[in-house]
Amino acid sequence: MNSPSPGHPRGVFSAALTPLDADLNPDHGRFVAHCHRLLAEGCDGIAMLGTTGEANSFGLDERRALLEAALAGGVRPDQLLPGTGVAALTDTVALTKHALAQGVTTVVMLPPFYYKGVTEDGLFASYAEVVERVADSRLRVVLYHIPQMSAVPISLPLIARLRARYPGVFTGIKDSAGDFANMQALVREFPGLSVLAGADPLMLPLLREGGAGCITATSNLVAAELACVFRHFADPARAAEVDAAQARIVAARNQASRFAQMASLKVMLGAKLNDPAWHRLRPPLVPLSPEETTALLAN
Repeated sequence: MNSPSPGHPRGVFSAALTPLDADLNPDHGRFVAHCHRLLAEGCDGIAMLGTTGEANSFGLDERRALLEAALAGGVRPDQLLPGTGVAALTDTVALTKHALAQGVTTVVMLPPFYYKGVTEDGLFASYAEVVERVADSRLRVVLYHIPQMSAVPISLPLIARLRARYPGVFTGIKDSAGDFANMQALVREFPGLSVLAGADPLMLPLLREGGAGCITATSNLVAAELACVFRHFADPARAAEVDAAQARIVAARNQASRFAQMASLKVMLGAKLNDPAWHRLRPPLVPLSPEETTALLAN
């Protein structure tokens, strides 16, 4: 199994949900409490402001403020992997510089996602411009491959070019495409790269291939189970425990996928915490209907 060097994310990272207040602004207090709860349940870190966290519904000031709130609330900089990749090059640079200024050195970075059918040269140039403009040797980037949302895939040749041009910067990839063969190829082609599953049930088979862990949505609900799988998957004496944890992970993921995923996760977390304030989403995402909520929680 690969052993990523220091600075390479390894473990269970929650793609954290973002709670909203009654005015649909990020609720800093609830978010900080959620981060601490996830860490206490076994997460190695918080991948905030990603797809599950509704990041692209928030402006730059809101994103910066939420990161600062997490840090002010006692979450350590090395426990945070904020998403900083947006459509505009200069905004990606600004968010990445801000994270580094707060002591957060590892970020998760989408490709620029508005223009479709862009070339590998174009994507390479975009990531290269970010690295050059940030100009900070501390920067570590986890690439974010989620073509079903971004429609801009991150290919193996692109990764090879970036790692050759900027050694030590591109240290990981979150693969959320759901294509296990691609994850296997990443592990095989890039020894030392932290390959992180973006789908909860795939973390276990990926670990067996040499993967580094996960950044996943259902971890908002089953962090302890994912931590159990990550820490004990290679221990034959814990096989029954790992299998039971994996079954609970798969069940939670299937339940959350019955209706719209982010809305479902928020309903399920609200039920777990007895806090319906978690049901809020920022448009264009909308909460589940009362009928959907009842059906979801009846499972």
